[in-house]
Amino acid sequence: MKEILIQNLQEIKETPKTMIFTYITVYFLWGLGMNEFGAEMEIARFSYWWQVITCYILYMVPISIVLKKYNFFNQYAYGLVAMGILEFLGYWLQTSYVYPNNILDELFNPQNFSLGMALFFALYFPAGNWLVTKIHNLIFKNDL
Repeated sequence: MKEILIQNLQEIKETPKTMIFTYITVYFLWGLGMNEFGAEMEIARFSYWWQVITCYILYMVPISIVLKKYNFFNQYAYGLVAMGILEFLGYWLQTSYVYPNNILDELFNPQNFSLGMALFFALYFPAGNWLVTKIHNLIFKNDL
């Protein structure tokens, strides 16, 4: 287990700074947008705006970097585990607010809300890696 952690930390350290900057920028804007969308649609939102930083940048960016070498399905599968833990803790610790009788509750019922959110947000890892790579290659063509 220790070897895997050391290997993953090394992989993050070896990631070009411009790539990390691209991840941070994309995920931060994406997180702000999704938090605003969730609040506007009265589905769910973070209790505090700064949770976008802790969730999207400090949690999701390192996981994305570690997962980027895998194919779509493996990124999604590992991402599902990561997001399942995050969603569970967010609602259990009440750091995320779920609007009562929201559209997802109506569609899938309240007991499936966290599962649905984890299934959806696990797509962020393969989609985010694809998007960040495209943006990074457009801006920093000679960096990699």
